[in-house]
Amino acid sequence: MLERESLTKQGIEWSKWHVFWVDNEDSNYKLAYDGFLSKIPILPGNVYAINDALLAEGATDDYETCLKHLVNISVIDLSAASGFPKFDLMLLGMGPDGHVASLFPGHPLLKENEKWVTFIKGSPKPPPERITFTFPVINSSAYIALVVVGAGKAGAVQTTLGKGQNPDKLPVQEVSS
Repeated sequence: MLERESLTKQGIEWSKWHVFWVDNEDSNYKLAYDGFLSKIPILPGNVYAINDALLAEGATDDYETCLKHLVNISVIDLSAASGFPKFDLMLLGMGPDGHVASLFPGHPLLKENEKWVTFIKGSPKPPPERITFTFPVINSSAYIALVVVGAGKAGAVQTTLGKGQNPDKLPVQEVSS
C-alpha cells in the first residue's frame, strides 16, 4: 500500500507530472485516484481522464483533441521518428489473451496507424465500448513498462517470450520502445 508520506518525501516534482489514460476500461480512473493520485500533490489540471460522459466516438475525438492541444503548447513532445506523441513513460498491463490497452487479438484496430486515439465497439471483453491509444502512440513512448500479474496470463507470457503454442501474434508482441 502506498503511503502519502513516502510519496511526498521523495523530492519528486509532482507539479511537472502529467497523467493520461491509455484506455478507459471502466474504473481505471477511480482505482488510480484511490490508490495513487489522491496520495500525491499532483495538480488536478495535470490529470487527463477520458470523458466517460460522452459516447465512444465523441470521447475519442475529445481525447485526441486534448492531446493535440497539449502537443501544440509543448506539454507533450512529438516523436521525431514517428510524428506521434512521445510520452516519457507508458505503463501497460496485459490481458490473458495478450491484449494491451484495448487492442485485442485479431481486431482491425491493431493495424491503425494514423489516429492517436480510437475506439472499439463490441469489445471481446467487457465493457463493450472502449477508447484506446493506438500502437503508434504507445510505441512512440520513451519508455514502456509492462506489468503482468496472475496465473491466467502465463500462457500469453510464454507466447510473448517465444515459448508458447500460439502461432498467431499477440497484441502485446507489437509493443516496442
